[in-house]
Amino acid sequence: MSIFIIIIALGIIVGGITVLKKSAQKFHLNKEQLERVKKRSKEQEDKDLKNK
Repeated sequence: MSIFIIIIALGIIVGGITVLKKSAQKFHLNKEQLERVKKRSKEQEDKDLKNK
């Protein structure tokens, strides 16, 4: 009986991962948006290093 429960649990986990992978969408950013993201990321890294 416990093996059956383990198989069901593994099936639910694998199924959930598969659904997430299929529903994931890529972001299509233009150059300006990408530059802003990189700038913001750099600012946050600098801020984090300063706060340590």
